Amino acid sequence: MGWLASRSEQRAQPAMLWREARTVIALGFSYAPAGDPMASLSMADRGTISTYARGRDYHGLLKGRLKHLAAFIASRFDAGVKVFVDTAPVMEKPLAEAAGLGWMGKHTNLVSRAHGSWLFLGEVYTTLDIPPDPPHENRCGTCARCLAVCPTDAFPAPYRLDATRCISYLTIEHKGPIPHALRPLLGNRIYGCDDCLAVCPWNRFAQATPHEALRPRDDLTAPRLAELAELDDPGFRRMFSGSPIKRIGRDRFVRNVLNAIGNSGDPALRVVAERLATDPDPVVAEAARWAHARLTEPSPRPPER
Repeated sequence: MGWLASRSEQRAQPAMLWREARTVIALGFSYAPAGDPMASLSMADRGTISTYARGRDYHGLLKGRLKHLAAFIASRFDAGVKVFVDTAPVMEKPLAEAAGLGWMGKHTNLVSRAHGSWLFLGEVYTTLDIPPDPPHENRCGTCARCLAVCPTDAFPAPYRLDATRCISYLTIEHKGPIPHALRPLLGNRIYGCDDCLAVCPWNRFAQATPHEALRPRDDLTAPRLAELAELDDPGFRRMFSGSPIKRIGRDRFVRNVLNAIGNSGDPALRVVAERLATDPDPVVAEAARWAHARLTEPSPRPPER
């Protein structure tokens, strides 16, 4: 995650990214689920994938919408425009908060009165000088559900996140073996984590996303761990074509699946872990041996909190 520090100046001041910019137009794009995103957490032989990654990759979809808006601004007002969707040093959440889309919740994500915690964010930088909207009032109050629910205690304080304990970081950005002390706490989460988002009371106002491409694929809602563990590189690429999961590659993904298998308490999955104990990737092989050892114990421990 060194890229966060290396371009911190551009994050701190939008004009450092594009000196001609006078205004940032911040936009939100709902991906709210229709059902309970935590429903699969109790299914020992299944994996749980973060809601945003159960459909198609949002980057292209959102960028296409923003380009249409930017083209209108450019033609109507003869203004310069640049579009960003999570691919440049842009402080998306503070900008969205300053633009009145919502407020920064205690889980460090944006919360909207209309869409809860389920918003993708994007920005149009422009040379137009547009009066800003008023920022949104923080409406978290005394609620701390998002902090209490975190399986790995990744919040040392409200509005502060320890990324090294965050399941989303560990299963997506972290490239090596996941620390042994944290593995049992991941349960069956194999790509990201929605717990702190899902328990937000403001979600009760959110309507399921109207965007077909963002609705969950059936095969990613509660996929079988045994089938995912068998994926080779070509199979992984086929299954996750057009999905944000494809970015982490087969080895990191199967590492996550094996951690979930080790937490399953299901002896039937022991043979799956045994087959991968000699995988060419050393991180996968180590995770397989760990999972096999967990399932070989006389009384497998349930996933810990």
